[in-house]
Amino acid sequence: MVVVFVLVALLVVTGVVAANWYLWRRLFRDTTRGPGPVRRAGAVLIAGGWLLAVGALVAERAGAPFWLQRTLAWPGFLWLALALYLLLATLATEPLRPVLRRLLPARAPEPAPAPDGRLPAAQAPAHEPPSTTEPSPAAEPVLGRVPLPAVGTQSGSGRLAVGGAKTAAAGPAEPEAPPAPGRPVPPADAASPSPRDLPSRRLFVSRVVAGGTAAVALGTVGHGTYGVLRGPRVKRVTVPLAKLPRAAHGFRIAVVSDVHLGPVLGRGFAQKVVDTVNATQPDLIAVVGDLVDGSVKDLGPAAAPLAGLRARHGAYFVTGNHEYFSGAEQWVEEVRRLGLHPLENARTELPAFDLAGVNDVRGESEGQGPDFERALGDRDTARACVLLAHQPVQIHEAVRHGVDLQLSGHTHGGQLWPGSLLAAAANPTVAGLERYGDTQLYVSRGAGAWGPPTRVGAPSDITVVQLASKQA
Repeated sequence: MVVVFVLVALLVVTGVVAANWYLWRRLFRDTTRGPGPVRRAGAVLIAGGWLLAVGALVAERAGAPFWLQRTLAWPGFLWLALALYLLLATLATEPLRPVLRRLLPARAPEPAPAPDGRLPAAQAPAHEPPSTTEPSPAAEPVLGRVPLPAVGTQSGSGRLAVGGAKTAAAGPAEPEAPPAPGRPVPPADAASPSPRDLPSRRLFVSRVVAGGTAAVALGTVGHGTYGVLRGPRVKRVTVPLAKLPRAAHGFRIAVVSDVHLGPVLGRGFAQKVVDTVNATQPDLIAVVGDLVDGSVKDLGPAAAPLAGLRARHGAYFVTGNHEYFSGAEQWVEEVRRLGLHPLENARTELPAFDLAGVNDVRGESEGQGPDFERALGDRDTARACVLLAHQPVQIHEAVRHGVDLQLSGHTHGGQLWPGSLLAAAANPTVAGLERYGDTQLYVSRGAGAWGPPTRVGAPSDITVVQLASKQA
């Protein structure tokens, strides 16, 4: 077992290293002409981002000082989301690169510098100043070899000045010698750009594509982060129950899951959740796990607004897997102090139906796992039953015990696309309402976020489940 774990860990590390080398190559190496500060800055950015991300995860799990957790969490967790979408966007643009190189006009090739860094003479830029060395007689045109009279002599057409140059009175001047064959004539008003100043077609395409992928990744993460920080939106679902009495038709349950109060989402976010829930005026509130990521000592003030939850039949709570990373027993007592009713493998009989709750599967490691027999074994099966269970995988036990409706969370709807594909592989339902035999399962995407405070393709929600009686 240990060998398998080590091999899996090595494969994961190798994949992460390869993916980040690929990002550095496409975003920094391919967009520069050679080694320099840009490439070094790219290496520091990528390596530093992962150091912050790993540090944030380790600090949270190890119970580091809360100020350190908060310092590392924001940049570290956001880097995880940004790295994911930089990688996806860069991979998606690979087929575009050869197409752009074919469509763009060819550019002048870059000259190959000599070992001393100077350009060869044949490739010297046109705007370099002309050489001060006198041209050899062999390079002069034939018309330029006109013998001049001796200094001080006179010709038939006038007098010569010193050095053999004619004065203005000596008649028309001799024509200028034409340029040597093959030598370009520089423009009179401006110099031509050097080939070294023009990027090659490949370099130009790399820069355009890298800029586009960076903009897309930043925009995606920015929009997804804004969606979380603004608070969850209300979603409404109607669920008919055959055993629900006519008097309970329209009963409203506000389902709150996966708030994940922690180093990133704090007291202000908890207040937004409370305000959103209370605005729906529910008959009952169900908090179905993963309320916190941290100890009561660190997050007690952040969770304090939960005392303001209001519903006619009260607010109920069951543990999620993250409560067992954070001190489940202490949090059960804290939510009870705040006015919520913990259901630890227990059941309460409401006027219209039974409300039951089971602990999360993670509690088995502490001897506090789910106990369906204790919660449901001796109930009146003629009454409708609603079960609170954090993970959707608990639906199979719910079916065996004749539950009418299970309310769950845990999946976050995938949170960051394509995370929904992984969530679908591990859960019977990722989000929404589905039927399993005579039991219906509703899975909320959750109100908050774990890790990156970002959601893409899986918006956060607080769901109002309205029960409908088939007798009505």
